[in-house]
Amino acid sequence: MNEFAVGNKYNLGEIILSENDIIEFAKAFDPLDFHLDPEIAKKTIFKGLIASGPHIFNLIYRREWLPRFGKTVICGTGVSNWKFIKPVYANQKITVELSVLTVNPETKIGGTAVSWLFEFKNEKEEMVQLLHMEVMHKS
Repeated sequence: MNEFAVGNKYNLGEIILSENDIIEFAKAFDPLDFHLDPEIAKKTIFKGLIASGPHIFNLIYRREWLPRFGKTVICGTGVSNWKFIKPVYANQKITVELSVLTVNPETKIGGTAVSWLFEFKNEKEEMVQLLHMEVMHKS
Protein backbone atom coordinates (compact mmCIF):
# COMPACT_ATOMS: atom_id res chain seq x y z
CA MET A 1 0.00 0.00 0.00
CA ASN A 2 2.85 2.37 -0.80
CA GLU A 3 0.39 4.52 -2.78
CA PHE A 4 -1.27 5.33 0.54
CA ALA A 5 1.74 7.10 2.05
CA VAL A 6 1.11 10.44 3.76
CA GLY A 7 2.13 13.25 1.46
CA ASN A 8 1.68 11.34 -1.80
CA LYS A 9 0.26 13.59 -4.50
CA TYR A 10 -1.50 12.67 -7.72
CA ASN A 11 -2.26 14.89 -10.70
CA LEU A 12 -5.79 13.94 -11.73
CA GLY A 13 -5.74 16.03 -14.89
CA GLU A 14 -8.15 18.70 -15.93
CA ILE A 15 -11.84 19.20 -16.50
CA ILE A 16 -13.50 21.59 -18.93
CA LEU A 17 -17.28 21.64 -18.78
CA SER A 18 -19.34 22.86 -21.71
CA GLU A 19 -22.52 24.82 -21.18
CA ASN A 20 -24.43 21.70 -22.22
CA ASP A 21 -22.49 19.55 -19.69
CA ILE A 22 -23.49 21.97 -16.92
CA ILE A 23 -27.15 22.05 -17.95
CA GLU A 24 -27.45 18.26 -18.35
CA PHE A 25 -25.89 17.57 -14.93
CA ALA A 26 -28.16 20.19 -13.35
CA LYS A 27 -31.27 18.70 -14.95
CA ALA A 28 -30.44 15.36 -13.35
CA PHE A 29 -29.04 16.41 -9.97
CA ASP A 30 -29.31 20.13 -9.15
CA PRO A 31 -32.10 21.87 -11.09
CA LEU A 32 -31.48 25.44 -9.97
CA ASP A 33 -31.97 28.23 -12.50
CA PHE A 34 -28.35 29.46 -12.39
CA HIS A 35 -27.26 25.95 -13.46
CA LEU A 36 -30.00 25.52 -16.07
CA ASP A 37 -30.70 28.82 -17.81
CA PRO A 38 -27.89 31.05 -19.14
CA GLU A 39 -30.17 34.10 -19.37
CA ILE A 40 -31.42 33.82 -15.81
CA ALA A 41 -27.88 33.05 -14.61
CA LYS A 42 -26.64 36.37 -16.06
CA LYS A 43 -28.93 38.18 -13.60
CA THR A 44 -27.51 36.41 -10.53
CA ILE A 45 -24.46 37.20 -8.39
CA PHE A 46 -22.53 34.81 -10.66
CA LYS A 47 -23.23 36.83 -13.84
CA GLY A 48 -23.38 33.61 -15.86
CA LEU A 49 -24.16 29.91 -15.93
CA ILE A 50 -22.18 27.95 -13.33
CA ALA A 51 -21.63 24.27 -12.64
CA SER A 52 -23.33 22.57 -9.73
CA GLY A 53 -20.92 22.18 -6.80
CA PRO A 54 -20.70 18.36 -6.94
CA HIS A 55 -20.31 18.26 -10.74
CA ILE A 56 -16.51 18.51 -11.01
CA PHE A 57 -15.93 16.15 -8.09
CA ASN A 58 -18.36 13.62 -9.55
CA LEU A 59 -16.53 13.64 -12.88
CA ILE A 60 -13.02 13.36 -11.48
CA TYR A 61 -14.09 10.72 -8.97
CA ARG A 62 -15.53 8.50 -11.71
CA ARG A 63 -12.90 9.27 -14.36
CA GLU A 64 -9.71 9.21 -12.26
CA TRP A 65 -10.14 8.14 -8.63
CA LEU A 66 -12.25 5.01 -9.10
CA PRO A 67 -10.03 3.43 -11.79
CA ARG A 68 -6.89 4.04 -9.68
CA PHE A 69 -8.16 3.20 -6.20
CA GLY A 70 -11.67 1.73 -6.46
CA LYS A 71 -10.67 -1.95 -6.32
CA THR A 72 -9.02 -1.38 -2.93
CA VAL A 73 -12.10 0.14 -1.27
CA ILE A 74 -13.81 -1.57 1.65
CA CYS A 75 -16.15 1.37 2.25
CA GLY A 76 -16.35 5.14 2.30
CA THR A 77 -16.55 6.66 5.76
CA GLY A 78 -17.18 10.30 4.99
CA VAL A 79 -16.81 13.48 3.03
CA SER A 80 -16.07 16.61 5.01
CA ASN A 81 -14.90 20.17 4.65
CA TRP A 82 -16.37 20.36 1.16
CA LYS A 83 -15.83 23.98 0.16
CA PHE A 84 -17.26 25.67 -2.93
CA ILE A 85 -14.87 28.63 -3.01
CA LYS A 86 -15.33 30.08 -6.48
CA PRO A 87 -17.87 29.30 -9.18
CA VAL A 88 -16.97 27.09 -12.12
CA TYR A 89 -18.10 28.47 -15.49
CA ALA A 90 -18.51 26.80 -18.86
CA ASN A 91 -15.28 26.31 -20.83
CA GLN A 92 -13.12 27.11 -17.79
CA LYS A 93 -10.15 24.78 -17.31
CA ILE A 94 -10.05 23.23 -13.85
CA THR A 95 -7.02 21.21 -12.74
CA VAL A 96 -7.25 18.62 -9.98
CA GLU A 97 -4.66 17.48 -7.48
CA LEU A 98 -5.17 14.70 -4.95
CA SER A 99 -3.15 14.30 -1.76
CA VAL A 100 -2.98 11.65 0.96
CA LEU A 101 -3.42 13.47 4.30
CA THR A 102 -3.48 10.62 6.79
CA VAL A 103 -3.11 6.84 6.78
CA ASN A 104 -4.24 4.80 9.79
CA PRO A 105 -4.22 0.99 9.97
CA GLU A 106 -7.50 -0.45 11.25
CA THR A 107 -6.45 -3.90 12.41
CA LYS A 108 -9.93 -4.97 13.62
CA ILE A 109 -11.25 -5.02 10.07
CA GLY A 110 -7.99 -5.52 8.21
CA GLY A 111 -8.08 -2.21 6.47
CA THR A 112 -6.38 1.14 6.23
CA ALA A 113 -8.24 4.41 6.81
CA VAL A 114 -7.04 6.98 4.28
CA SER A 115 -7.91 10.67 4.30
CA TRP A 116 -7.79 12.15 0.80
CA LEU A 117 -7.71 15.85 -0.12
CA PHE A 118 -9.05 16.90 -3.53
CA GLU A 119 -8.00 20.39 -4.70
CA PHE A 120 -9.62 21.97 -7.75
CA LYS A 121 -7.97 25.10 -9.21
CA ASN A 122 -8.78 27.39 -12.11
CA GLU A 123 -6.37 28.69 -14.78
CA LYS A 124 -5.18 31.43 -12.39
CA GLU A 125 -4.22 28.72 -9.84
CA GLU A 126 -7.04 29.94 -7.59
CA MET A 127 -8.74 27.31 -5.49
CA VAL A 128 -12.32 26.86 -6.67
CA GLN A 129 -13.21 23.83 -4.60
CA LEU A 130 -11.74 21.39 -2.13
CA LEU A 131 -12.92 18.45 -0.11
CA HIS A 132 -11.69 15.75 2.23
CA MET A 133 -12.82 12.19 1.59
CA GLU A 134 -12.31 9.40 4.13
CA VAL A 135 -12.10 5.88 2.75
CA MET A 136 -11.37 2.49 4.27
CA HIS A 137 -9.06 0.59 1.91
CA LYS A 138 -7.99 -3.06 1.92
CA SER A 139 -4.60 -3.56 3.58
